[in-house]
Amino acid sequence: MNHRLLITLALLSPLAALAAPARPPNLIWIMADDLGYGDLGSYGQKVISTPHLDRMAQEGLRFTQFYAGATVCAPSRSVLMTGRHHGRTRVRGNAGTVNPAAQALREGDTTVAGALQAAGYATALIGKWGLGDVGAAAGGLPRRHGFGYFFGFLNQTHAHNHFPDFLWRNEDRISLPNKVTPVGSVPGAGYATDAVLFADDLFTDEALKFVSNHQQRPFFLYWSMIIPHANNERTRELKNGAHVPDFGPYAAKDWSEQDKGQAAMISRMDGYVGRMLAHLRQLGLAENTLVIFTSDNGPHNESNHDLSRFQPSGPFNGTKRSLTDGGIRVPAIAWWPGTVKPGAISGHVAYFGDWFATATELAGVAAPTGLDSISFAPTLRGAARQAAHEFLYWEFHERGFTQAALYQSRWKGIRERSRSAPVALYDLQNDIAEKENVAARHPEIAARIDAYLKTARSESADWTPRDETPGKNAKK
Repeated sequence: MNHRLLITLALLSPLAALAAPARPPNLIWIMADDLGYGDLGSYGQKVISTPHLDRMAQEGLRFTQFYAGATVCAPSRSVLMTGRHHGRTRVRGNAGTVNPAAQALREGDTTVAGALQAAGYATALIGKWGLGDVGAAAGGLPRRHGFGYFFGFLNQTHAHNHFPDFLWRNEDRISLPNKVTPVGSVPGAGYATDAVLFADDLFTDEALKFVSNHQQRPFFLYWSMIIPHANNERTRELKNGAHVPDFGPYAAKDWSEQDKGQAAMISRMDGYVGRMLAHLRQLGLAENTLVIFTSDNGPHNESNHDLSRFQPSGPFNGTKRSLTDGGIRVPAIAWWPGTVKPGAISGHVAYFGDWFATATELAGVAAPTGLDSISFAPTLRGAARQAAHEFLYWEFHERGFTQAALYQSRWKGIRERSRSAPVALYDLQNDIAEKENVAARHPEIAARIDAYLKTARSESADWTPRDETPGKNAKK
């Protein structure tokens, strides 16, 4: 090569490096299953130890009014993936074995994983999916919706079993040495009598491996844990759904086994997150990686553990399957050293659907039009200006049709079990537990929410509202 050309290239290379666009951040969304707002020390938990997540909050940003996409599993995950609120997303309830196709994404559904994959991100889902399965729901398989790699559970009932006898790697069924007593008709559902491998231990190892193997390009990891969801089948058969390898620091407590198991699951989960954050630091990736930790909905009471001991809903009323804030307001911690200010606390109202706009903004690509998604990247960066939703929306299809909306971040309207029911109104600013219906004192606000609820949702043949008939299905 010409000597003068070599000198010219040497002089230009620093300028070229300066001109090169910065690599977009890695994105990790870590989601617990049925973890309550009050289950972490940083959110007020007094009994269960969560030192790693508490440190994550100290080093990052803690949201105080962050909402799940729904009050149960499948629709909450659908909102997260599609960026559309509960009345417009594909999956709006837990369909189970009755209509599995209704609980699956379909061809043409746009996901945040697909958008990031198109932007050059390596993408992986590790853990629980719940939006597609082999057979009638195969249109919703993860690799058809933007994930380059998948390891975990496809079916959410199968995912009740923390010691499964098989998992899925992409579309391949991988046998495990656990011996399972089957319960029900879902393959793999039941409980292990010979418990060897704990699913979330495997998922943690797989998540760390994915990060190690994809350091050279931006990546999106959706790490969807099972902890602390109950094994409902084991609860029915053995009265204890909190199935863990050991009781950890709670073994000597004068508690029921259900309580020990519930606490041990959460502390074990805390350790997983600690391993990931340490791994990112060790690899030198921490300052270019945004990690979000949250939960898919409010806390469950399906292990037969004592809710009064743990107070998992914190100051809120209700649990999973409630549209009061106890069922949908969840812990959310953002960690991004060098970008997110340590020890920050944000009252910005955000929800799962906002992840789509946030992730695509950080990736440097445009989000599709027509979403119900507002980026909270300005809040992460400490900006003075942050756009907000006028309304957030939820619905629930079990025990009649219930709707809820949050208006102007303050007013909560709930229409219980029938579209003809009046709207109950709660002022979250002065009544955080939603105990007092103030619709009579604020009729104009109740009317505004009532009008919104009538138009918020799109029609879906799979999710037609079924109103409760008074005197026939009404709760006694």
